[in-house]
Amino acid sequence: MAPPRLSLPHARRRDVLTMALVVPLQGPAGIFGPSCESCGTLAMEEINAEGGVLGRELQLLPVDGGAAPDDVAREVEALVRAGSIDAVTGWHISAVRESVAPAIDGRVPYAYTALYEGGERRPGVFLTGETPDLQLGPTLDWFAETVGVRRWTIVGDDYVWPRRSAAVARRYLRRIGGTVCDEMYVPLGTSRFERVLRRVDRSGCEAVLMLLIGNDAVEFNRSFAAAGMDRDILRFSSLIDENVLLASGADNTRGLMTSAGYFEDLATAAGLDFAAAYARRFGPEAPVLNSLGESCYEGVRLLTALIRRAGSPEVAPMMAVSDGLSYESPRGTVEVRDRHLRQRVFLAAADGLTWDVIQQL
Repeated sequence: MAPPRLSLPHARRRDVLTMALVVPLQGPAGIFGPSCESCGTLAMEEINAEGGVLGRELQLLPVDGGAAPDDVAREVEALVRAGSIDAVTGWHISAVRESVAPAIDGRVPYAYTALYEGGERRPGVFLTGETPDLQLGPTLDWFAETVGVRRWTIVGDDYVWPRRSAAVARRYLRRIGGTVCDEMYVPLGTSRFERVLRRVDRSGCEAVLMLLIGNDAVEFNRSFAAAGMDRDILRFSSLIDENVLLASGADNTRGLMTSAGYFEDLATAAGLDFAAAYARRFGPEAPVLNSLGESCYEGVRLLTALIRRAGSPEVAPMMAVSDGLSYESPRGTVEVRDRHLRQRVFLAAADGLTWDVIQQL
């Protein structure tokens, strides 16, 4: 069953607390949108069943985070200026966050749920996603120590997250005696990778660090396997999900790995309970349950927990009480430190169209 479209009453009521849910509904990342909307809806309904937020009904207002970053920022800023929203959350690429955060300018709390490159410090911004110190660095260590892979070529989309993540990867690889054999970036929305693959082949790498988004990763996986490169070269992406596996096709995921704080097949009590609740709510035709969608559930839950602890949806009291906040989530026990969510991260390998979780990093 398809998730219901989120909606907002024409006249905003004082007994309603409204969060803008900024998720991509178009572009390369649009493949993630339905999962994000469904998980946000589930969190909203659970919170309202608990009595809402400080006695107010929680509602989510969708904003298309797949539009041009400045356009997304203008829409969100207009909602803030009009007093139409009390908070902002959602999964969207870092280029969108880089426009939205200064547009909000600390006037309402903003829970950014995507894994990201690190370093965000603007007032009122809370971050639930994985950061390179928890995700990328330990993964590169694992590749070096477990399978002896130290020679990498980096292929990324051309915007802030891939470029800053690549800089982190270079630092980690220098520390462990690794090498970046080549590094290249393509425009968002790229579908032809022949030239990129020729450079990968010439680079002499043992593995490719894929920093590609959504449909771009799909096209790269298909081209990579079609060229037969999956026989000899591993791939690791820190941002890849079940939607991308499905779209790539089972024949095109050999040697593909990822790491994340949540997987649908993660055999923990909290994760299994979440998956069961999602299946009950949306049925067998639901959008794929994945780490990106779950992050939107996490963002709604985090803002709710902070508002309840602060006794207010205002930024200053929420920031004052955020450090040390701990609660149970589908990712297990998580804790806020320096406005970032500290969490476990797991390494997984593609097994056709599913992820086989190997170990905790």
